[in-house]
Amino acid sequence: MGIVSGERKRAQRAAFEKALEALKPEQVLRAEMVEARVRAEFTQAQLAQRMGTTQSAIARLEAGRSSPNIATLRKLAAATGSRLVIRLDEVAT
Repeated sequence: MGIVSGERKRAQRAAFEKALEALKPEQVLRAEMVEARVRAEFTQAQLAQRMGTTQSAIARLEAGRSSPNIATLRKLAAATGSRLVIRLDEVAT
């Protein structure tokens, strides 16, 4: 492996890791949505009914194929007996 290709691979890896890091909040949110549903002992269909939506909409949210808005998160929290907390943390530099 030459110096240029090694540097290029390190740069690509750094870019990939940065992109992966940027995805983490969404992954965490999806996991918390699933956890709230499971904690409430609901199937996707049961949660959907309580939220006034469809099972496929819940599946899309949990799979990350669509993003929830705040109103949806409020409905999910109310339906599962959870407390919605939204915050912006300072980024360490």
